[in-house]
Amino acid sequence: MPKHTLTGTIRRHHRFPSKILGNRRDVLVWLPRGYSRYSRKRHPVLYLQDGQNVFDAATSFAGVEWGVDETAQRLVRQNLIEPLIIVAIANTGDDRIHEYAPTPGIIDASAKRKKRSKGWARRYGRFLIEELKPYIDRQYRTKPEAEFTGLGGSSLGALLTLSLGLWFPNFFTRLIAMSPSVWWDDQVIVKMVNDLDRKLPLKIWLDTGTNEPGWERARTLCAAMIDKGWHPFEDLHYHEIEGADHSEGAWAMRVEPALRFLFPPRPIA
Repeated sequence: MPKHTLTGTIRRHHRFPSKILGNRRDVLVWLPRGYSRYSRKRHPVLYLQDGQNVFDAATSFAGVEWGVDETAQRLVRQNLIEPLIIVAIANTGDDRIHEYAPTPGIIDASAKRKKRSKGWARRYGRFLIEELKPYIDRQYRTKPEAEFTGLGGSSLGALLTLSLGLWFPNFFTRLIAMSPSVWWDDQVIVKMVNDLDRKLPLKIWLDTGTNEPGWERARTLCAAMIDKGWHPFEDLHYHEIEGADHSEGAWAMRVEPALRFLFPPRPIA
């Protein structure tokens, strides 16, 4: 049976408004153990897409959550990651395909009337940079600089994450891309990497399950990043999970290694 309990301190911001996107969505903020105790300590921040699936089985797709709250709580307690703030940003249902896609493209070529995405990812990035992130930085004790700020997602949320990292490296530098939709718009994300003048200061977790249709495209994307200068296991961790499918349950299993790669504990001075 799926869990319906939330672990740790989670604050809910109902119907957070965006003038840039012209809509509202719920935003959940998970705070690390001891957050209120240490009044001056600031924390890195990880922004996760598809926020309905991050903490709570009751709101997640097919009743399966990623369990990020339980995993982060345990890793912080064991001193395996730096205490961080995790912001789960809900998608808006029907507009998800528009907000997460970096380019206009065909969603379903088999439909009688081809459905197209409007390709609003750059606009969604402005929502994060100009509206949500400033609000989070005001409300919570964050480390607002790009080097301490992460983005994450799965599937189209991972494609969005990679696109925003390439476009806005002055705001986001730690990326979790689980099972990214590399296929989108004739593998446009691979072209975006190939078109870079040089490697960007991004630390990237990239993965795929070998039971996902077209999973080999993630390997192609990884090779493009290495060609641009990313170093495996240093600023790029690529992982192929044998037999894993394209599902919330599969991504939940990868939360721990991704967090440990991107937010390792700070050395004791």
